[in-house]
Amino acid sequence: MRTVLMVAEKPSLAQSIAKILSRGNMSSRKGLNGACSVHEYSGSFMGQSAHFKMTSVCGHVMTLDFIGKYNSWDKVDPAELFSKAPTEKKEANPKLTMVKFLQVLDAVLPVMNKPRGTERTIYRAKFSSITDTDICNAMNHLGEPNRNEALSVDARQELDLRIGCAFTRFQTKYFQGKYGNLDSSLISFGPCQTPTLGFCVERHDKIQSFKPETYWVLQAKVNPEKESSLTLDWDRVRVFDREVAQMFLNITKMAKEAKVESVSKKEKVKQRPLALNTVEMLRVASAALGMGPQHAMQIAERLYTQGYISYPRTETTHYPENFDLKGCLRQQANNPYWAETVKTLLSEGINRPRKGHDAGDHPPITPMRAATEAELGGDGWRLYEYITRHFIATVSADCKYLQTTISFSIGPERFTCVGKVVTSPGFTEIMPWHSIPLEESLPHCEKGDLFPIGEIKLLEKQTSPPDYLTEAELITLMEKHGIGTDASIPVHINNICQRNYVTVESGRRLKPTNLGIVLVHGYYKIDAELVLPTIRSAVEKQLNLIALGKANYHQVLEHTLDIFKRKFHYFVDSIAGMDELMEVSFSPLAATGKPLSRCGKCHRFMKYIQVVRRFVFCFQAKPSRLHCSHCDDTYSLPQNGTIKLYKELRCPLDDFEIVLWSSGSRGKSYPLCPYCYNHPPFRDMKKGMGCNECTHPTCQHSLSMLGIGQCVECENGVLVLDPTSGPKWKMACNKCNVVVHFFENAHKVRVSPETCELCEAALVDVDFNKAKSPLPGDETQHSGCVFCDPVFQDLVELKHAAMRHPMHRGGQGKRQGRGRGKGRRPGGRLNPKKPKDKMAALAAYFV
Repeated sequence: MRTVLMVAEKPSLAQSIAKILSRGNMSSRKGLNGACSVHEYSGSFMGQSAHFKMTSVCGHVMTLDFIGKYNSWDKVDPAELFSKAPTEKKEANPKLTMVKFLQVLDAVLPVMNKPRGTERTIYRAKFSSITDTDICNAMNHLGEPNRNEALSVDARQELDLRIGCAFTRFQTKYFQGKYGNLDSSLISFGPCQTPTLGFCVERHDKIQSFKPETYWVLQAKVNPEKESSLTLDWDRVRVFDREVAQMFLNITKMAKEAKVESVSKKEKVKQRPLALNTVEMLRVASAALGMGPQHAMQIAERLYTQGYISYPRTETTHYPENFDLKGCLRQQANNPYWAETVKTLLSEGINRPRKGHDAGDHPPITPMRAATEAELGGDGWRLYEYITRHFIATVSADCKYLQTTISFSIGPERFTCVGKVVTSPGFTEIMPWHSIPLEESLPHCEKGDLFPIGEIKLLEKQTSPPDYLTEAELITLMEKHGIGTDASIPVHINNICQRNYVTVESGRRLKPTNLGIVLVHGYYKIDAELVLPTIRSAVEKQLNLIALGKANYHQVLEHTLDIFKRKFHYFVDSIAGMDELMEVSFSPLAATGKPLSRCGKCHRFMKYIQVVRRFVFCFQAKPSRLHCSHCDDTYSLPQNGTIKLYKELRCPLDDFEIVLWSSGSRGKSYPLCPYCYNHPPFRDMKKGMGCNECTHPTCQHSLSMLGIGQCVECENGVLVLDPTSGPKWKMACNKCNVVVHFFENAHKVRVSPETCELCEAALVDVDFNKAKSPLPGDETQHSGCVFCDPVFQDLVELKHAAMRHPMHRGGQGKRQGRGRGKGRRPGGRLNPKKPKDKMAALAAYFV
C-alpha cells in the first residue's frame, strides 16, 4: 500500500483537513518534536489504496542567514554583506527539529525530488477555505509546486537580508556609539520598512510647514415657511480677501427675497462594494474596528484555520464564475443579525457581485460557515461580523436615491441647496454606516418662486493642516506605490512602531518620533531613493516577473544588489550629512549619563547611559551602556534590568570595576566586567557573557568558582550561586530563567571545591545563625549537595525569574514547590552536563 505524506502550514489546519478527508475516522498522535501531531487514516489516492499521514509545520521551516563570522557585527565590514558573505538556509526554529521530524515521519521524504520515470512524487493542493467541498476539490485537482514563485520568494528574502543588514549594522554602530539619548537600541533600515516610514514623515513635514490662511464664507438662510429655515451654500464657496467678502455681503443684503433660478431632480446610485481583499480588510479593521493591521491579520488567520472564513491573504476582488455564492449565503440564513436580509435575497434572487480585479491567487475573503458571538468572542467576532456583512452587501442591490438641487439668486450672487431622498436602500441595509444621511426635506418649489431671506452673514474661517496618517491611509499609500505585499504590509507597519520610529496616537494615527524624522530627513539629504517608494516598487515588479517566469532570478538578484551596494558606499561616504541632523536632535555620549564605574585603561569614571522609555507600548530594548569620555570607548551592557557598582571590586584581567546587573528582587542578578562583556577574554566565551559564564579558573566571581551543577531544565545551563542574594540566598541558571531559592536566613553560603559522589555537582558550605538554624540538633554549619543531601531537601525551592521583557518566555512561574526536588538531580538526565572541573579548566588555559 502506498504511503501519502501530507503537510499543512499549521497544526490546527492539519487536524481540520484530516477530519474532512478521513470523515472523522482517523487516529492521532504527537509527533517526534512534540509540537506537531500526526493524523493517520486509510483511503484512496489517484485510484489506488493508500495510507495517509497528515501533519504540519509550525510557520516557516527554513530561514536564510549568513554563515560563520558574517553573523558578527564586529568582525566584518557591512559592505561585504552585498556579495562576499555566503548565506545558508537553516531551520527557522531549531528547537522544533522540523526537518528531522518530517524525515523520520516518512522515509520517502529525502527522495521526493527524484521522480521515478514520469511519475510525479510531489503535489500541491490549492484551496481557499477549510470546507468539505474545497478540500475534496483540491485533492481531485492536484498541481505541481511552482518553481518560479519559490525563486521569487528566495530573491526577496536574500535582497532584504543583505540590504537590510548592511545598512542597519553600519548606521546602528555609527550613531549608537556617538549619541547617548537615542531611544532605540537598533537603528534599522529595510527596503520596505524605510519607505513606509517615509510616508509618515512626509505627512509630518506637511503639517509642520503648513501656514493657516484666513478666508470668508457668505452664508444665507431663507424661510420657505414661517417656522422653518433653509441654509444655502454659496456658489463661490469662499474668498481670501476680507474687503471683497464684505463687498459681496453688502450687495446681497440689499436684496429682500431669494429667487429660485432652477430645480433639478436626478436619480443617483451608490454602488455596492467590491468583494473583500486583504488590503481593504486591514483598512477597515484599523479605521472602523480600532485593530492594528498585525493584530487584525492574526485574527483573520485564526478564523481561517477554524473554517469560518476563506483564505485571508488575497489581492483579488473578483469572484470566479463557478464560486458558490448562494451556498455561502445560505450559511448565514439563521443568524439573528442578518437572517431577514439573507432570506429576502435568497427568495428574490441575488445580484452578481461587481467585476473587480482578478490577481490569480485566491478568491475574495468570504464567510464559509455560520458563527455566533459566543463562539468567537471579542475581536474575532467583530472582524467576522464585518467580513460577513461585506459579503452580503456584495450580492445585494445598489443603493438608489433621488437628489434634488435648487439654485437661488440673491441679488447677483448664486446659492444652492441639495437634498437627498432614498428610494431603495439596497446594500446599506446590511452596511448601515454607508447609508445616505438623513437631511432636511427641501420645500416643493418651481422656477421663479420667491422666498423671504431670514439671514445673511459673513463667516470668518481658517484653513487647517492635514492630520497625521492613519494606519488605513498608510495601507492605501503602500498598496498604491507597491510597497510590500498583502501579507507583509502589516509587518512593515508593526516594525516602524516597534523600532520607535512612530507612535500610535488616538484614532490609530501614526506620529513620527524625533528619531524617525531625523532618519528620513537624513536619507533625503544623502540619497532620496533610499526612502522614496520608487526604487522598491521597481524591485517588486522585477520579483513579480520572476514569479511569472519572465525574468531571470540570478540577473535580478545581481543587478539589484549592485545598485544598493553603490548606494551603500555613497551613504557611508556621506554619513556626515545625517550626522549633522543627529547632532541637533540628540546629545553626545560625553554629555549624557552619570558617573558609575572606573575604566580599566585610564582609571577615570565612566558614565552610565540609560535611555528612559517614554512609550508604554513599545517593546524595543533600552540601549543602556557605559561610556569613557577620556578613552572615547563605549561598552554595551545587558538590557532590561538595573545596573549598579559591585562593591568597587575589579576584574583581575583588565582592572575594570565590576558592575552588578539585576532583573529585580524576584529575578536573577549577576556581576560582569564591562570590558570582558564586550571583548570575551577566552576562546570558549562569546560577546555578552557575564561573570556567571566566565571560565577564568581562579577569579572569585567566575563560573569556575561559583558554579554548582547542571540546570534542572535547560540543556546547556549551569546553576550559579548569586553571592549578593543573602539572606534570601539563591542560585540561577546562566542560560535560562530558572532560579533556585535555598537556605533562607543563612549567615553565609559558599561553593566548596569538593564535588558530590552521586551527581558530581559542587558541594555547598552553609553557615546559619544559631537562632534561626533549620538544621537538626541545633547545628549551625553543614556541607552537602543541594540535589542529593537529605538535610537540604526541605530547604530548596525552584522558581522562575521574573523577566521584564516579552522576549523572555521561559518558565511560567507556577512550577514551584518544596521537597526532594523531583527531576532536579543532574544525574537523572539522559545526557547530563557535568559542572566544569576546575583542574581541567586550569589545564585548558595553560596548555
